[in-house]
Amino acid sequence: MTKEKVIPQIRFSGFTDTWEQRKFSELTEIRSASRVHKEEWQSSGVPFYRSSDVMAALNGTENEKAFISEELYEKLSAVSGKLEKGDILVTGGGSVGKPYIVPNNEPLYTKDADLLWVKNNEKLVPYFIYTFFFSPAFSDYLNSVSHVGTIAHYTITQLEETPITLPCVSEQQKIGDYFRNIDSLITLHQRKYDKLTKVKKAMLEKMFPKNGSLYPEIRFKGFTDAWEQRKFSELTEIRSASRVHKEEWQSSGVPFYRSSDVMAALNGTENEKAFISEELYEKLSAVSGKLEKGDILVTGGGSVGKPYIVPNNEPLYTKDADLLWVKNNEKLVPYFIYTFFFSPAFSDYLNSVSHVGTIAHYTITQLEETPITLPCVSEQQKIGDYFRNIDSLITLHQRKLEKLKNIKKACLEKMFV
Repeated sequence: MTKEKVIPQIRFSGFTDTWEQRKFSELTEIRSASRVHKEEWQSSGVPFYRSSDVMAALNGTENEKAFISEELYEKLSAVSGKLEKGDILVTGGGSVGKPYIVPNNEPLYTKDADLLWVKNNEKLVPYFIYTFFFSPAFSDYLNSVSHVGTIAHYTITQLEETPITLPCVSEQQKIGDYFRNIDSLITLHQRKYDKLTKVKKAMLEKMFPKNGSLYPEIRFKGFTDAWEQRKFSELTEIRSASRVHKEEWQSSGVPFYRSSDVMAALNGTENEKAFISEELYEKLSAVSGKLEKGDILVTGGGSVGKPYIVPNNEPLYTKDADLLWVKNNEKLVPYFIYTFFFSPAFSDYLNSVSHVGTIAHYTITQLEETPITLPCVSEQQKIGDYFRNIDSLITLHQRKLEKLKNIKKACLEKMFV
């Protein structure tokens, strides 16, 4: 009987050989470092890596580092050996099975059992092996050695017994390089996204006056006048739509917006849409009026106080009380008002009307009473345009991130066996 070829669904041109099924113990040596006691940790010296360091490297976050003395490093390395460039550390505790590639031959030591140590050799391409630990095949193995769907520890024995199907070194290299490029792009867009969100947060604090002040810390050139303190009821009309019963919802027609639709728009996610008939829309709008371009909807239930700008004059209806309705007029620039709802000043107001630090409902009365300090229309426009540009860039990098992550997920499923 002919043995079935083991190959992935997608592979690079020129490679046709079957992949080999192996266990890690058949490919390389799996080690664990000699024990270091916590009292031997220190604030400088040789880096002492733990699961938390691997997770920080994966997530692009910071954690408190630990070190051991050079003398202790040399002593323990004489027993367990030294980590070398291309070796891979795999978390054995915490979030188990997460990899880290040793980047160079500089001194580095690890926590015993907490990090398992895959020695690099000529049979293995480091980034291919690193990527394997994100593959569905490895995830399936982890689930198989867990009795409850999660695993508290991943041991040397389990890593040695972990099955891996792999190709020749040259194909490993191609696959490793491909995923390295994807990961580099993901990291690039993640950093840009993180930087922009930090810039936005800082500018929200500095471009809107702090409570009690009529002047922001940062403003555009040419503007010097004091801002005005108002309540929303003094600036515009606040409305709520007439009631629509759930049995009147349908699968097509005029979009019927709820808090969940606003949150989906904010988060760039999908949710199940609802609609009402055109006849019902016209009937109810004759009472409550029609939403128009530049009006702002503000969530009154769920995650309260989140805004949405009505983008055009196409028919749109909202759920009463669930979404509050700020009418646009010549005194207000929509994107300035929209941005206000992310400002520290508004957050402080929400906290002040809540007795437990969170608020289950935000009412028309509370929105009417909400204080806002705002400048002339031309300065509102400048500020609104500035934050619109930041939000557009944040959305751009967020979408690229999501696309790259989806590509990586699909390729992990189709480029590994």
